Amino acid sequence: QVQLVESGGGLVQPGGSLRLSCAASGFTFSKSTMTWYRQAPEKERELVATINPTGGTTNYADSVKGRFTISRDNAKNTVYLQMNSLKPEDTAVYYCNAKYWTQRWYDDWGQGTQVTVSS
Repeated sequence: QVQLVESGGGLVQPGGSLRLSCAASGFTFSKSTMTWYRQAPEKERELVATINPTGGTTNYADSVKGRFTISRDNAKNTVYLQMNSLKPEDTAVYYCNAKYWTQRWYDDWGQGTQVTVSS
């Protein structure tokens, strides 16, 4: 059974930092592309950052470049999103996504974690 469990969300003041974690199980994590998405109220879900299976390649939305860092620990089956210099417009539910091949492509999602940036 595939599970993606996000944690680390919360309320933070503008300019602050948070570190999100996504613990994965039920599939070969080290062969998966992992992505963080977010969805703000009344907005479409958007890609925030993605990392390839080895961690050697990352990509970011323009809105978070230079502030957010995605990383992974394949020994711990966990992907992280370090968020610095947070802005009110970063407020959203953040979701972890895994894409991997096991006889066919799979696309799995976590339940999301709320991040609120407000003074």
